[in-house]
Amino acid sequence: MSDLVAFIDGGSLGNPGSAGIGVVISDPRGEKIRIAKWIGRQDNNVAEYLALLEALQCAVALKARAIHVYSDSEVVVRQMTGQYRCRSPRLYSLHWICRKLVRSLRFSISHVPRESNVEANNLASSAARARRRL
Repeated sequence: MSDLVAFIDGGSLGNPGSAGIGVVISDPRGEKIRIAKWIGRQDNNVAEYLALLEALQCAVALKARAIHVYSDSEVVVRQMTGQYRCRSPRLYSLHWICRKLVRSLRFSISHVPRESNVEANNLASSAARARRRL
C-alpha cells in the first residue's frame, strides 16, 4: 500500500450524546474504504479524535507509507499541526496516541469546510442515529 487520503468526521447528537465516526479512505487507484461506527456517549471533540485514530490505525494496518487527512474539526487539525497545545484532559490521551501513530507514516492534515466533508459526515451521523434508536 502506498499513499492514502482520508476524510474524517465525528459527531454527537447532543454534546455529549450518542456519537459516531465516519472515515473515508482512498488509495491512489481511487478505491475507497468507508467506516461508520457508533462510539457511545461522547462529545464532539472526542468523536473527531476517534475518527482520526480510526483512519490512522487503518493506514498502519494497510502498511501505508503516507496519509493525508482532511477534517472539518479546527481543534483536531490545529492540535495535530502544533498550532494549538492539547490541554484538555479528555482529549490528551487520544491526541498522544494519534501523535504516536503518525510517527510511522508521512502524515499531513488539513482543515476543510463541512460542505467538503459530506461523505464522512453522513457516515458519522448515520452511525450516531442508528445506535440511538436501539
